[in-house]
Amino acid sequence: MPTIRPSADLRNSYNEISEFCHTYSEPVFITKNGKGDLAVMSIDMYERLCGKAELYALLEEGFEDVRQGNTYPLSDVISEIKKELKK
Repeated sequence: MPTIRPSADLRNSYNEISEFCHTYSEPVFITKNGKGDLAVMSIDMYERLCGKAELYALLEEGFEDVRQGNTYPLSDVISEIKKELKK
């Protein structure tokens, strides 16, 4: 169940909201005039979310390369890595 708080709570209950975000690693949804306005989360949660988005984008790039046939045999890749490590 999402945590929903009115915008006034940002001013009046900031520490409580901050503690919740850090303790449960979940966002708090802030409403303004009864409508959704913001999502507040800890920096740690934000960085993990951004990291996941970046990972998904890189995976999609890889899948697109496979679909287009831009691939190399694994044995060739391992040989190249071994050559680089010997330098």
